[in-house]
Amino acid sequence: MSKKEQPNYYAIIPATVRYDTNLKSAEKLLYGEITSLANKNGYCYAQNKYFADLYNVTAVSISRWISHLQQLGYIKTEIIRNENKEIISRNIYIVDIPYYQKNQYPYIQKSKEGINKIVKDNNIKYNIDDLFYLIINNSNEIPQEFLTIIDRLEFNYDSYMIEYMKQDKINMIKNIIYVLYNLYNSNFEFILQNINRERLINLYFIAVDNKPDNFFNYYKKSIINESTNYKKK
Repeated sequence: MSKKEQPNYYAIIPATVRYDTNLKSAEKLLYGEITSLANKNGYCYAQNKYFADLYNVTAVSISRWISHLQQLGYIKTEIIRNENKEIISRNIYIVDIPYYQKNQYPYIQKSKEGINKIVKDNNIKYNIDDLFYLIINNSNEIPQEFLTIIDRLEFNYDSYMIEYMKQDKINMIKNIIYVLYNLYNSNFEFILQNINRERLINLYFIAVDNKPDNFFNYYKKSIINESTNYKKK
Protein backbone atom coordinates (compact mmCIF):
# COMPACT_ATOMS: atom_id res chain seq x y z
CA MET A 1 0.00 0.00 0.00
CA SER A 2 1.40 3.42 -0.91
CA LYS A 3 1.57 6.27 1.59
CA LYS A 4 -1.05 8.03 -0.50
CA GLU A 5 -3.49 5.19 0.17
CA GLN A 6 -2.60 4.77 3.85
CA PRO A 7 -5.88 4.76 5.78
CA ASN A 8 -6.51 6.65 8.98
CA TYR A 9 -5.96 4.66 12.19
CA TYR A 10 -9.68 4.80 12.99
CA ALA A 11 -12.68 3.75 10.92
CA ILE A 12 -16.08 5.20 11.80
CA ILE A 13 -19.32 3.24 11.52
CA PRO A 14 -22.21 5.35 12.90
CA ALA A 15 -25.31 3.84 14.46
CA THR A 16 -27.35 4.48 11.31
CA VAL A 17 -25.07 2.03 9.51
CA ARG A 18 -24.42 -0.40 12.37
CA TYR A 19 -28.12 -1.03 12.97
CA ASP A 20 -29.26 -1.04 9.35
CA THR A 21 -30.59 -4.58 8.85
CA ASN A 22 -30.55 -4.03 5.08
CA LEU A 23 -26.76 -4.08 5.11
CA LYS A 24 -24.55 -7.15 5.25
CA SER A 25 -21.77 -7.23 7.84
CA ALA A 26 -19.21 -7.03 5.03
CA GLU A 27 -20.88 -3.91 3.63
CA LYS A 28 -20.76 -2.23 7.04
CA LEU A 29 -17.07 -3.12 7.30
CA LEU A 30 -16.42 -1.73 3.83
CA TYR A 31 -18.22 1.47 4.82
CA GLY A 32 -15.89 1.80 7.80
CA GLU A 33 -12.86 1.29 5.58
CA ILE A 34 -14.09 4.01 3.23
CA THR A 35 -14.38 6.44 6.16
CA SER A 36 -10.80 5.69 7.21
CA LEU A 37 -9.59 6.55 3.70
CA ALA A 38 -11.85 9.59 3.40
CA ASN A 39 -10.78 11.31 6.61
CA LYS A 40 -7.92 13.28 5.06
CA ASN A 41 -9.32 14.44 1.74
CA GLY A 42 -13.06 14.25 2.32
CA TYR A 43 -13.43 11.41 -0.18
CA CYS A 44 -12.02 7.97 -0.88
CA TYR A 45 -10.39 7.28 -4.25
CA ALA A 46 -9.40 3.64 -3.67
CA GLN A 47 -10.47 1.33 -6.48
CA ASN A 48 -12.40 -1.93 -6.22
CA LYS A 49 -9.21 -3.97 -6.62
CA TYR A 50 -7.74 -2.38 -3.51
CA PHE A 51 -10.75 -3.41 -1.42
CA ALA A 52 -10.94 -6.82 -3.08
CA ASP A 53 -7.32 -7.56 -2.14
CA LEU A 54 -7.89 -6.20 1.36
CA TYR A 55 -10.88 -8.45 2.08
CA ASN A 56 -9.87 -11.36 -0.14
CA VAL A 57 -13.01 -11.20 -2.28
CA THR A 58 -13.65 -10.47 -5.95
CA ALA A 59 -13.85 -6.97 -7.39
CA VAL A 60 -17.40 -7.86 -8.48
CA SER A 61 -18.39 -8.37 -4.83
CA ILE A 62 -16.91 -5.01 -3.90
CA SER A 63 -18.80 -3.38 -6.76
CA ARG A 64 -22.05 -4.85 -5.46
CA TRP A 65 -21.37 -3.70 -1.90
CA ILE A 66 -20.56 -0.17 -3.04
CA SER A 67 -23.66 -0.07 -5.24
CA HIS A 68 -25.80 -1.20 -2.31
CA LEU A 69 -24.32 1.41 0.04
CA GLN A 70 -25.01 4.05 -2.58
CA GLN A 71 -28.53 2.75 -3.18
CA LEU A 72 -29.29 3.11 0.55
CA GLY A 73 -27.91 6.65 0.53
CA TYR A 74 -24.82 6.15 2.70
CA ILE A 75 -22.25 7.02 0.04
CA LYS A 76 -22.09 8.91 -3.24
CA THR A 77 -19.68 8.07 -6.05
CA GLU A 78 -18.21 10.54 -8.51
CA ILE A 79 -16.69 9.33 -11.77
CA ILE A 80 -13.82 11.42 -13.13
CA ARG A 81 -13.28 11.33 -16.91
CA ASN A 82 -10.61 12.84 -19.14
CA GLU A 83 -11.21 14.96 -22.23
CA ASN A 84 -11.83 11.76 -24.21
CA LYS A 85 -14.55 10.81 -21.72
CA GLU A 86 -12.47 7.89 -20.49
CA ILE A 87 -12.78 7.01 -16.82
CA ILE A 88 -9.58 7.90 -14.99
CA SER A 89 -10.67 7.74 -11.35
CA ARG A 90 -13.58 7.39 -8.95
CA ASN A 91 -14.20 9.30 -5.73
CA ILE A 92 -16.43 7.96 -2.97
CA TYR A 93 -18.02 10.51 -0.62
CA ILE A 94 -19.64 9.70 2.70
CA VAL A 95 -23.22 10.99 2.65
CA ASP A 96 -24.51 10.17 6.12
CA ILE A 97 -21.81 10.19 8.78
CA PRO A 98 -21.10 12.00 12.04
CA TYR A 99 -17.55 13.13 11.40
CA TYR A 100 -15.70 15.93 9.68
CA GLN A 101 -14.97 16.07 5.97
CA LYS A 102 -13.36 18.89 4.02
CA ASN A 103 -16.32 19.79 1.85
CA GLN A 104 -18.44 21.50 4.51
CA TYR A 105 -21.52 23.57 3.77
CA PRO A 106 -23.56 26.08 5.81
CA TYR A 107 -25.99 24.66 8.34
CA ILE A 108 -29.01 23.10 6.70
CA GLN A 109 -32.19 25.17 6.49
CA LYS A 110 -35.01 24.36 8.85
CA SER A 111 -37.57 21.93 7.50
CA LYS A 112 -41.22 22.13 8.40
CA GLU A 113 -42.38 19.29 6.16
CA GLY A 114 -44.24 16.14 7.19
CA ILE A 115 -44.67 15.47 10.90
CA ASN A 116 -41.73 17.73 11.68
CA LYS A 117 -43.89 20.81 12.08
CA ILE A 118 -43.99 23.55 14.70
CA VAL A 119 -45.66 22.09 17.79
CA LYS A 120 -46.66 23.86 20.98
CA ASP A 121 -46.52 21.91 24.22
CA ASN A 122 -47.08 23.04 27.80
CA ASN A 123 -43.92 21.26 28.91
CA ILE A 124 -41.61 22.65 26.23
CA LYS A 125 -40.99 26.30 25.51
CA TYR A 126 -39.13 25.57 22.23
CA ASN A 127 -40.47 24.36 18.91
CA ILE A 128 -38.85 21.30 17.33
CA ASP A 129 -36.37 23.13 15.14
CA ASP A 130 -35.26 25.56 17.84
CA LEU A 131 -34.80 22.76 20.38
CA PHE A 132 -32.73 20.77 17.91
CA TYR A 133 -30.58 23.79 17.11
CA LEU A 134 -29.93 24.48 20.80
CA ILE A 135 -28.97 20.87 21.47
CA ILE A 136 -26.54 20.42 18.58
CA ASN A 137 -24.88 23.64 19.72
CA ASN A 138 -24.74 22.43 23.34
CA SER A 139 -26.55 25.55 24.49
CA ASN A 140 -26.53 26.31 28.21
CA GLU A 141 -30.29 26.87 27.85
CA ILE A 142 -30.63 23.07 27.80
CA PRO A 143 -30.02 21.23 31.12
CA GLN A 144 -26.66 19.46 31.18
CA GLU A 145 -28.36 16.34 32.50
CA PHE A 146 -30.49 16.13 29.37
CA LEU A 147 -27.50 16.75 27.09
CA THR A 148 -25.74 13.87 28.85
CA ILE A 149 -28.72 11.62 28.13
CA ILE A 150 -28.74 12.68 24.47
CA ASP A 151 -25.01 11.96 24.24
CA ARG A 152 -25.48 8.47 25.67
CA LEU A 153 -28.22 7.75 23.15
CA GLU A 154 -26.02 9.10 20.30
CA PHE A 155 -28.55 11.74 19.23
CA ASN A 156 -26.30 14.76 19.80
CA TYR A 157 -24.74 15.58 16.44
CA ASP A 158 -22.43 18.49 15.70
CA SER A 159 -23.88 20.94 13.19
CA TYR A 160 -21.49 19.94 10.40
CA MET A 161 -22.58 16.32 10.74
CA ILE A 162 -26.10 17.23 9.67
CA GLU A 163 -24.89 18.28 6.23
CA TYR A 164 -24.21 14.66 5.28
CA MET A 165 -27.50 13.24 6.49
CA LYS A 166 -30.65 12.66 4.49
CA GLN A 167 -33.57 14.94 5.37
CA ASP A 168 -35.83 12.12 6.58
CA LYS A 169 -33.16 11.09 9.10
CA ILE A 170 -32.73 14.66 10.27
CA ASN A 171 -36.49 14.88 10.80
CA MET A 172 -36.45 11.58 12.71
CA ILE A 173 -33.73 12.81 15.05
CA LYS A 174 -35.51 16.13 15.60
CA ASN A 175 -38.79 14.42 16.44
CA ILE A 176 -37.20 11.84 18.75
CA ILE A 177 -35.29 14.55 20.63
CA TYR A 178 -38.48 16.60 20.96
CA VAL A 179 -40.34 13.70 22.58
CA LEU A 180 -37.39 12.83 24.82
CA TYR A 181 -37.25 16.43 26.03
CA ASN A 182 -40.99 16.28 26.67
CA LEU A 183 -40.47 13.18 28.81
CA TYR A 184 -37.59 14.82 30.64
CA ASN A 185 -39.68 17.89 31.47
CA SER A 186 -42.62 15.70 32.53
CA ASN A 187 -40.58 14.03 35.30
CA PHE A 188 -40.06 10.88 33.26
CA GLU A 189 -36.30 11.32 33.09
CA PHE A 190 -35.84 7.95 34.84
CA ILE A 191 -37.29 6.30 31.73
CA LEU A 192 -34.55 7.84 29.61
CA GLN A 193 -31.93 6.16 31.76
CA ASN A 194 -33.16 2.68 30.81
CA ILE A 195 -34.14 2.84 27.15
CA ASN A 196 -31.56 2.50 24.37
CA ARG A 197 -31.15 4.13 20.98
CA GLU A 198 -32.10 1.06 18.94
CA ARG A 199 -35.41 0.64 20.75
CA LEU A 200 -36.23 4.35 20.44
CA ILE A 201 -35.73 4.16 16.68
CA ASN A 202 -37.81 0.97 16.40
CA LEU A 203 -40.66 2.56 18.36
CA TYR A 204 -40.40 5.64 16.17
CA PHE A 205 -40.90 3.69 12.96
CA ILE A 206 -43.77 1.74 14.52
CA ALA A 207 -45.44 5.05 15.33
CA VAL A 208 -44.85 6.32 11.78
CA ASP A 209 -46.37 3.15 10.30
CA ASN A 210 -49.46 3.39 12.52
CA LYS A 211 -50.09 7.02 11.46
CA PRO A 212 -51.80 8.13 14.69
CA ASP A 213 -53.75 11.39 14.86
CA ASN A 214 -51.28 12.77 17.39
CA PHE A 215 -47.91 11.31 16.51
CA PHE A 216 -45.97 12.83 19.41
CA ASN A 217 -48.38 11.65 22.12
CA TYR A 218 -48.49 8.20 20.57
CA TYR A 219 -44.71 7.96 20.43
CA LYS A 220 -44.34 9.30 23.97
CA LYS A 221 -46.80 6.72 25.35
CA SER A 222 -45.00 3.97 23.42
CA ILE A 223 -41.74 4.86 25.17
CA ILE A 224 -43.45 4.94 28.59
CA ASN A 225 -45.13 1.58 27.95
CA GLU A 226 -41.84 0.10 26.80
CA SER A 227 -40.21 1.16 30.07
CA THR A 228 -43.13 -0.20 32.12
CA ASN A 229 -42.98 -3.56 30.35
CA TYR A 230 -39.22 -3.68 30.88
CA LYS A 231 -39.60 -3.21 34.65
CA LYS A 232 -42.17 -6.02 34.86
CA LYS A 233 -39.74 -8.56 33.34
